[in-house]
Amino acid sequence: MKSSNIGGQAVLEGIMMKHKDDYAVAVRKPDGKIFVKKDVYRSVVGFKPLTKIPFIRGVFNFIDSLVLGIKTLTYSAEFYEDEEDTVKEPESKGSEKLVMAGAILFSVAAAVGIFMVLPYFLSSLLRPLITSYAWRTVLEGFMRIGIFIAYVLLISRMEDIQRTFMYHGAEHKCINCIEHGLPLTVDNVRISSRQHKRCGTSFLFFVLAIGILLLLLIRVESPVMRVVVRIALLPVIAGISYEVLKLAGRSENPVVDLLSKPGLAIQKLTTKEPDDDMIEVAIQAVEAVFDWRAYETENFGAAEDKRSGML
Repeated sequence: MKSSNIGGQAVLEGIMMKHKDDYAVAVRKPDGKIFVKKDVYRSVVGFKPLTKIPFIRGVFNFIDSLVLGIKTLTYSAEFYEDEEDTVKEPESKGSEKLVMAGAILFSVAAAVGIFMVLPYFLSSLLRPLITSYAWRTVLEGFMRIGIFIAYVLLISRMEDIQRTFMYHGAEHKCINCIEHGLPLTVDNVRISSRQHKRCGTSFLFFVLAIGILLLLLIRVESPVMRVVVRIALLPVIAGISYEVLKLAGRSENPVVDLLSKPGLAIQKLTTKEPDDDMIEVAIQAVEAVFDWRAYETENFGAAEDKRSGML
């Protein structure tokens, strides 16, 4: 497998694909037609070199991913705000940046509260039974992972989320298809894997797992300071997790593959098998920002000579 450095995300009835600074959103509109919008993403980070420095870039790339993700998700939702009216291309609003900033702050605050602070308080309740700080910290980490899995299982019961997970699967399948040297066709995408080592789901698992290790190394006595430390360490944890994710995406090392397995397993929950209509949307999103033919010719030889096969 050769990494293409293309990434993406599922949106409402569509896919966002990004390569370098270019991104495209492909949405299946209520009338059945596919609408594709291509644009250039301008980083919210004022000093762009920060997005290139190892162990620092992870934090800023995560922020950029969050901003772009909410922006494209909101954009796709506007196609379905009122299906009884004539659907037009969404127009930008003056308050868009303010609303997006509020959504990002709320999302981050909710995530920190649910996945970082709540598990600490739950594990603290067990202090009379488990006197060892180390064992409580490990238990706290597994609580985080358990809450995350329970959250995914809960939201996956919603019909819209189920379809979003199917588009998520289509995104992964397209990337796997081209990274294994197959022409980007519906048939080839269909037989490709819906799991990918560079997925954001795997990143979140690394954040949860690496957090356990760092908290075992940094001990404070004050309950208030323990909460502060857990929040303060998030940028460090995110930076390390991003580097591990990048390494996993370009390495076939058995140890790296082993570390990737838990995240890939969780992806079975966050991705579902897409239908052909969804694959068509994903293909158009890819082709809007990435010349997969040139990529495959450079890395595998002529793409047209490749035969379909199970990946």
